[in-house]
Amino acid sequence: METFIWIVVSSLLMSTIALVGSVTALFKDSTLHKILLPLVAFSAGSLLGGALFHMLPASIEHLGNGMAVYVWLIIGFVLFFVLEQFLHWHHCHLAPGEHKQPLTYLILIADGIHNFIGGLSVGASFLIDIRLGIITWIAATAHEVPQELGDFGILIHGGWKKTHALFFNFLSALTFLLGGIIVYSVSSEIDTGFLIPFAAGNFLYIAAADLIPEIRRHESIRVNLIHFLSLMAGLVLLLILGLLFQHH
Repeated sequence: METFIWIVVSSLLMSTIALVGSVTALFKDSTLHKILLPLVAFSAGSLLGGALFHMLPASIEHLGNGMAVYVWLIIGFVLFFVLEQFLHWHHCHLAPGEHKQPLTYLILIADGIHNFIGGLSVGASFLIDIRLGIITWIAATAHEVPQELGDFGILIHGGWKKTHALFFNFLSALTFLLGGIIVYSVSSEIDTGFLIPFAAGNFLYIAAADLIPEIRRHESIRVNLIHFLSLMAGLVLLLILGLLFQHH
C-alpha cells in the first residue's frame, strides 16, 4: 500500500505541473525563449543522468546484465522515434508562432500518450525501489517543466483560450496517473521490471533527439556556455542524488 501511495501522489504532482504553462501568458516569445532554453538544457542533462546513472544500473541489477536489458532499452528508444514520426510530436516547441490550430490537438494527443508511458515507467520504478522511483520522477519532472511551458504557449498561439488550454493540458497530464495505477494493478501478475530499461530508452531519445538539438543552434559563445553549464547541472544533480541514495 505504501508503494501505491507513492505512485498516486507522485503522479498527481506530475499532473499539476501542466498548470505551470500558464506563466507563458505573462512573457513575450523572446523572453520565453531565454527562460526555456536553459531549462531545456537542464532537462537534457537530467534525463541523461537519470537513464545512465540510475535506470540502466537498476535494470541490470534487477534483470541481470543480459541482452534483454538492452533490447528493452532500444525498444523504448525506437518507440518514441515512431511516436514522433507519426504524431509530429516535438518536446520543446520553441517556435510557437509557427504552429497552426490542427496541430494543437496532435500535441495534446501526443502528450497524453507520453504521460501515460511516463506513468508506467515511474510506477514500475517505485515498484522496484522507492528511491529509484523518486529519482525517475525527478528526472521526468525536470523534463516536464519546459515541455509544459512550450505546450501551453503553442495552444495559446493556436487560438485556444487560456482556461481551455490549462484544462485540456491538465487533462492530458492525468494519463500519467492512469499509467501508474495500471502498472501497479498488473504488478502482481507480471514482472514490470522491463519497463525500467524501456523508460531509460525513452529518456535517452528525448534528450538526444529532441532536447540537445534545440540547445546547440547558437553562435554566441556566452549562450552556448550557459546551455552547457545547464546541461552539466542536470547531469551532476542526478549523479549526486545517485551517490547519496546509494550511500544510504
